Amino acid sequence: MSVVASAPGKVLMTGGYLILEKPNAGLVLSTNARFYAIVKPINEEVKSESWAWQWTDVKLTSPQLSRESMYKLSLKHLTLQCVSASDSRNPFVEHAIQYAIAAAHLATDKDKEALHKLFLQGLDITILGSNDFYSYRNQIESRGLPLTPESLGTLAPFASITFNAAESNGANSKPEVAKTGLGSSAAMTTAVVAALLHYLGVVDLSEPCREGKFGCSDLDVIHMIAQTSHCLAQGEVGSGFDVSCAVYGSQRYVRFSPEVLSSAQVAVTGLPLYEVIGKILKGNWDHERSEISLPPLMNLFLGEPGSGGSSTPSMVGAVKKWQMSDPEKARDNWQKLSEANLELETKLNILSKLAKDHWDVYLGVIKSCSLLTSEKWVLHATEPINEAIIKELLGAREAMLGIRILMRQMGEAAGVPIEPESQTQLLDSTMNAEGVLFAGVPGAGGFDAIFAITLGDSGSKLTQAWSSQNVLALLVREDPHGVCLESGDPRTTGITSGVSSVHLE
Repeated sequence: MSVVASAPGKVLMTGGYLILEKPNAGLVLSTNARFYAIVKPINEEVKSESWAWQWTDVKLTSPQLSRESMYKLSLKHLTLQCVSASDSRNPFVEHAIQYAIAAAHLATDKDKEALHKLFLQGLDITILGSNDFYSYRNQIESRGLPLTPESLGTLAPFASITFNAAESNGANSKPEVAKTGLGSSAAMTTAVVAALLHYLGVVDLSEPCREGKFGCSDLDVIHMIAQTSHCLAQGEVGSGFDVSCAVYGSQRYVRFSPEVLSSAQVAVTGLPLYEVIGKILKGNWDHERSEISLPPLMNLFLGEPGSGGSSTPSMVGAVKKWQMSDPEKARDNWQKLSEANLELETKLNILSKLAKDHWDVYLGVIKSCSLLTSEKWVLHATEPINEAIIKELLGAREAMLGIRILMRQMGEAAGVPIEPESQTQLLDSTMNAEGVLFAGVPGAGGFDAIFAITLGDSGSKLTQAWSSQNVLALLVREDPHGVCLESGDPRTTGITSGVSSVHLE
């Protein structure tokens, strides 16, 4: 028996930094880049004398990093002890394993024997991330191929991953692995939690929206355990938007109160893990989320400039330090940013409604504007409805330009490159291209891949323009689906997206 679950990567369009504090909202899009977790037994049979064992084996494999780790799992304390590791350990998966197993103990009070048997067979866990989570520029360039999506498509699925060269720590330090900024740790943690909970019979991923064993939907159980695991692995309670997106898909998100995880943070005092997870599952998770998607005929594109990514925690730390040192200026900046974010959200909602109410006109306007640069869009404002649609398109552009200015000001004040000069030049040229609605640096900014929202079929021209600027257009697109159960190992089934897709309720 094996279980395969997957969870998507994300792009935070608006809400960078502000999303850390309630009641600020962020618009986050889930993507077709997915992380997969495969769970199966190490041994098909359990020897009779095994029932006396207090420990069982857990094997964790990451083929893309050529890493394999073996652990002993204490069946009494539900803790992991690493006995061999080919390289550095993975705290995200380690926490996911412990908290998922604790939830299984909590959920199966009456049938501990079947659960114990599953444990004594051992747990064999494999994690795989879509190529889009990582940078493959070096491989493409070394093969003499052009920087195009077509070249990316020639890579084997789940290809080996490039490591960044080591450098001194600091606000601009790069992560160990060259990434594109799609939230790989959140997607990975969520996939592992979901696969383990399904394997152990705690949730049913084929019907994740039904009420499960803890009096809430199985999706909510996955969300709470994945958030807990991810926060503890990071060493701090973040906003959680990336995990929420990995579980539920594209959404408007307002964070939960950090206090809900206080019991997990003090778990080191010796409280049994199943008691900790019990408190967390009964906690007041007061986050807010509502389903969103881009208006019709708009497409998400990501372009990787080849800088190796940025370290989000160090950038967030610098912004927090600035907030404390200059609170008045920080409050003013955040207030204006919040208003600009809301303005962009409003424009997108109006465009979705205009598309619904006046589809034929909307279709014609989008097709026309997709062939033109933005200053020429007004030429097609020949009728009242056309004019209304173009007004909202231009309003969305202006809102994003305002967001970018305010994010740059924050970065300059905090001394971190939220929109560094090289990204500014790239974003300006992108926004001046035909059929581009707007572009920006997602999330915390820095040197990760930029995003662009395009109209109609204008994306192919944009990818060509990016290629000429030494920017690699990724194969990522918006996909509103959250965590889901897969039909098999993606390396053998050719899966690229979930087969049991889950929308927000």
